[in-house]
Amino acid sequence: MYYSSGNYEAFARPKKPAGIDHKNAYIIGTGLAALSAACYLVRDAQMPGKHIHIFEKDPVPGGACDGANIPGVGYVMRGGREMDNHFEVMWDLFRSIPSIETEGVSVLDEYYWLNKEDPNYSLCRATVDQGEDAGTDGKFALSDKASQEIMKLFFTPDEELYGKKISDFFDDKVFDSNFWMYWRTMFAFENWHSALEMKLYIKRYIHHIGGLPDFSALRFTRYNQYESMILPMITYLEGHGVQFHYNTKVEDVEFEIGGGNGPERANTSVGQDEILLAQAKSGVFARNPYSTPTKKMAKRITLVGPDGASTAIDLTENDLVFITNGGCVENSSMGSQTTPAKWDPELRPGGGWDMWRRIARQDPSFGRPDVFCGDPEHSKWMSATVTTLDMEIPPYIRKICKRNPFTGHVVTGGIVTVKDSNWLMSWTLNRQQQFRDQPKDQLCVWVYGLFPDEPGNYVKKPMRDCTGEEICEEWLYHMGVPVDQIEGLARNHANTVPVMMPYIDAFFMPRSAGDRPDVVPDGAVNFAFLGQFAETPRDTIFTTEYSMRTGMEAVYTLCDVDRGVPEVWGSVYDVRNLLNAVVKLRDGKPLEDDLNVAERLALKVAGRKLQDTDIPKLLRETGVI
Repeated sequence: MYYSSGNYEAFARPKKPAGIDHKNAYIIGTGLAALSAACYLVRDAQMPGKHIHIFEKDPVPGGACDGANIPGVGYVMRGGREMDNHFEVMWDLFRSIPSIETEGVSVLDEYYWLNKEDPNYSLCRATVDQGEDAGTDGKFALSDKASQEIMKLFFTPDEELYGKKISDFFDDKVFDSNFWMYWRTMFAFENWHSALEMKLYIKRYIHHIGGLPDFSALRFTRYNQYESMILPMITYLEGHGVQFHYNTKVEDVEFEIGGGNGPERANTSVGQDEILLAQAKSGVFARNPYSTPTKKMAKRITLVGPDGASTAIDLTENDLVFITNGGCVENSSMGSQTTPAKWDPELRPGGGWDMWRRIARQDPSFGRPDVFCGDPEHSKWMSATVTTLDMEIPPYIRKICKRNPFTGHVVTGGIVTVKDSNWLMSWTLNRQQQFRDQPKDQLCVWVYGLFPDEPGNYVKKPMRDCTGEEICEEWLYHMGVPVDQIEGLARNHANTVPVMMPYIDAFFMPRSAGDRPDVVPDGAVNFAFLGQFAETPRDTIFTTEYSMRTGMEAVYTLCDVDRGVPEVWGSVYDVRNLLNAVVKLRDGKPLEDDLNVAERLALKVAGRKLQDTDIPKLLRETGVI
């Protein structure tokens, strides 16, 4: 497997790998990573679909990318997905997945056309005082000291961030700024989360710093993530004969460790690009310190079928196993309009965490799951789906988002954060209807709270103890609904379904090198790890791209597909993006504005020396001077 960039590799079709017709694949899970692996097995590894078996413990596919109208409960979306134009693997795959709505069109085509014709941006990023615009005016409001703290983290080597929290690097100068409000609510970071992940996010999305205040950097699907992304992939795979096994729990994967060394594979091989070659040889990408070349082979899968019977699949070197270890929506519990969502962090056989624990005991290079799942009180938050049932509530929505929510176009353009909410509540309406079968006079609103243990401002108890109706009341209060109308509207004009997710932020817990297994560990013969808790260089977790990238890398490595995996978009190496980000973080102020007399004189002298070069032009173009 090697990384590439540019059209030369992007549009090439790989030759069929040798011996692929004699191999089988067993994929654990049906999240984006697992489905991507299956799609790449079909499209690029050219494995016969009937040789691919996918095991899912639930009755439906999709993992965290869900969206459903549950009989007797209502519409439910546990979360949402924000996409970036430089999700290179995602667009590489979706250009080949046919739309399920329009014949002859790919998922990428319909997504591209939609976001060109209806670009995303927010007209109200935050509110205060019961629905009043918070007046952030697109400003980050960072002091010089706060900016310096962010820059210090940006330049700190990864190794010095292992096990560290964001609060070890930022103080109230950052935490009280608009920047942190934008950042934490958009990405679901808490102060105690990983400083390393924070740094990686800044580096990964340096080209979108200017788009943070109004979400103009983002793109969204037409419908909920399940109908817009998962269903087309399922249809594509079923059309190629891929075998899905629902209500089937994989309890364990057993390995044989030893017997010499396993396959020798380059850590980051690079094809024909000299820059990538230099990166690969430089050693800048931290390797798993527990890796060894010792042969490691998956020998048996133990699973429990729909009938409750336990069976085993014995594996050979021609049987490839793709393991989704861990899971951010594991142990999610759903409430209803009249019942709270239960707190249920206990991990059980058949789930991704328990399976990973069993796997991790077999070799140190297989990761440390308890780093991520060992403290659910610090990895949880709650969401709720509010469905408005008539025209009573929508006027309050329209007042804040400044758009008609029934047009099918962008509504809020991303989350609206309630700055003075004790729950740190945010809410959003993506394009309506969010579900194909959703009545035209109803709206589906996604609400989430980062502080579910705090008592509400209107409902004087923690979000975690609230029914759907009570969560709706708190939301309506912050929307500016007159207090004497709140209870009636929440009870009779909306249906609200709360969801508690104990491990939704597990991947943000402070970690160190080796806590996540490599996608294909050193010495691995016939297996790979997938998803948010597998390690791949430079990309950032909690994104669709990360999951899909692990699926592509796993297939390309194990099947020896001779085509480049698109490298992570390199904006952090683009001086234009770096300079632009500095100016944006300063709310557009040129650097020279804050210079003293001596510094201005020095800048003037430097300018004269550089006047015959392109440097002054670049500095002016990016707003530095």
